[in-house]
Amino acid sequence: MTRVRLRVEERREELLGAAVEQIEARGVADFRISDVAASLGVSNALVLYHFSTKEKLVAAAFAHAAEADLARLHTLAGRGGSAVKRLRAVVRWYSPTGQAKGWKLWIEGWAAALREPVLREVSLGLDRQWKSTLAELIAEGADAGEYVCADPRSAAWRLTAFLDGLAVQMTAYPGALSRRRMETWVDDALAAELGLGRARPAGDC
Repeated sequence: MTRVRLRVEERREELLGAAVEQIEARGVADFRISDVAASLGVSNALVLYHFSTKEKLVAAAFAHAAEADLARLHTLAGRGGSAVKRLRAVVRWYSPTGQAKGWKLWIEGWAAALREPVLREVSLGLDRQWKSTLAELIAEGADAGEYVCADPRSAAWRLTAFLDGLAVQMTAYPGALSRRRMETWVDDALAAELGLGRARPAGDC
């Protein structure tokens, strides 16, 4: 059956979605234009028409995958209520036990970014958005007198570095820590940064 001709924007969305699926299944190292094309029943030439190189397609796929996560981040950060409540929601969601885009995908991206300048630029831009939003939310709570934090930017860096490190461990060694223990550590890290005291008793591994 002849495929319906899609508008440029729709076609790009379709190609990017297929590229994300292929990266998740195969990893960046084994990612191929031909696999994306085959999964959609289109030609390699069509994929290359929209993304002139494999590297550009991979970078665009990671940016595409992050869009929904960033939108969710801004929604959580912009809700009503105290900054502490919103920070806990954001950090919990971003954590290795949360619902942000699969950590395996991002770890693949970090590894590939060491060798691919285009992907490194995209990855760095996305990382800065995460840190900037978190820092702004931390600063908002400090300004409102909910806690004391003299350097929200540094606090955001420490928190995201901690969460990223846990994600690598949990992805590489699934089951090494219980979900409850992981959530306790995440809560404690946020509480320590904001001087709020222990969030709750530690759970058993």
